[in-house]
Amino acid sequence: MPRTVPFSLALHGGAGTITRSTLTPQMDADYRSALRQALEVGHAILQGGGTALAAVEAVVVSLEDCPLFNAGRGSVFNKQGKHEMDAAIMCGKTLGAGAVAGVKNVRNPVQLAKAVLQQSDHVFLCMAGAEEFARNQGLPFEPDDYFYTPHRYEQWQALRDSDTYMLDHSVEKKFGTVGAVALDQAGNLAAATSTGGMTNKNFNRIGDSPVIGAGTYANNHTCAVSCTGHGEFFIRNVVAYDISCLMEYKGLSLTQAADLVVKEKLVKLGGEGGLVAVSATGEVAMPFNSEGMYRGGWVAGQEPLVAIYND
Repeated sequence: MPRTVPFSLALHGGAGTITRSTLTPQMDADYRSALRQALEVGHAILQGGGTALAAVEAVVVSLEDCPLFNAGRGSVFNKQGKHEMDAAIMCGKTLGAGAVAGVKNVRNPVQLAKAVLQQSDHVFLCMAGAEEFARNQGLPFEPDDYFYTPHRYEQWQALRDSDTYMLDHSVEKKFGTVGAVALDQAGNLAAATSTGGMTNKNFNRIGDSPVIGAGTYANNHTCAVSCTGHGEFFIRNVVAYDISCLMEYKGLSLTQAADLVVKEKLVKLGGEGGLVAVSATGEVAMPFNSEGMYRGGWVAGQEPLVAIYND
């Protein structure tokens, strides 16, 4: 499959009910600035000849370090008032993948997922075992206070004495996840996703973000995909892999495959959310079936795009 561009990059910071009426002008500007900054981090790596794997990791680290997004530092509170984080990363060249779930106090879960990929014989580690592996790898940990943000705390306080969970925001329904996909100059694809999950989540609930094939997938023959949405639906429908399969077995373009899954198949089942994806030729797709999705894309030789609303 001949490539049409030397490299491409796309990212997301969550989807859901995101309208101009729900964001103040300052919040709008802050989100756009954070998305643009993360794009620039990844673009610099790809432009300099770096790998897609390095680019998606760096982009997600940038978003994890930003308290605006439900991942890393901005993660929501669970039922016990703690932060349980999930992340995954996948290399399209080797189909190697690393994933972690339910980890606490790890500063950048995506870096832990990368360590699982490169420094272990496993794909998926969880909870205390994943944290022990992180310590063995010398990855940075942070105290609980590092992950404290007033907005997330207020959300949890409203729910802590109930059995209700919230997807993300208390007023608008938002699926809080961050992710990135990239095609590098060597023609390799990669995808990475990270999340703090659902506010007041119980029973160590895990969503689609760390599940390879559901929320994260990359294959050099087809595409790289990172999803954001109501995770249970994305797991049941193996969304990321489904897009790859539609391209491989039915010959659909990336845009055709992504639109079919997000705007038709998921909608019929009541699944809300979106994704970012890039193909082996450098085509970028960022479909969503919610009112908005924090997103950005940058194709080599073109101007970068940062968007929030469904317009």
